[in-house]
Amino acid sequence: MENNATTIEMLFEKAEDYTRTTVELVKLNTVDKTADVLSSLLSRLTVSIVFVMFALLVNIGLSLWIGELLGKVYYGFFIVSSAYFLISIMLYIYKDQWLKMPISNFIIVKMLKKN
Repeated sequence: MENNATTIEMLFEKAEDYTRTTVELVKLNTVDKTADVLSSLLSRLTVSIVFVMFALLVNIGLSLWIGELLGKVYYGFFIVSSAYFLISIMLYIYKDQWLKMPISNFIIVKMLKKN
């Protein structure tokens, strides 16, 4: 009888160890996936910020140049801002197709990636 009791106790101890190990593994996998997604997003954000700074300076130069060609500096800024207005309308119309889906797919691929 005592042999059965020790066998059951051993079985419970193994089940408890297995549960602790599984919970710890899930925690570590969650931390790994979260860190992977966040580091990827932050690196893309950093590159995007540098690109935006470059684009801003190019747009100011382009606006000044177009304004100089047209005789009034502010004409260049109106033309460049009108182009950005048209681009923003296009982005609004196709935001799901061009922005939401690629970002969603990127996050899903990163979260489901096998190591």
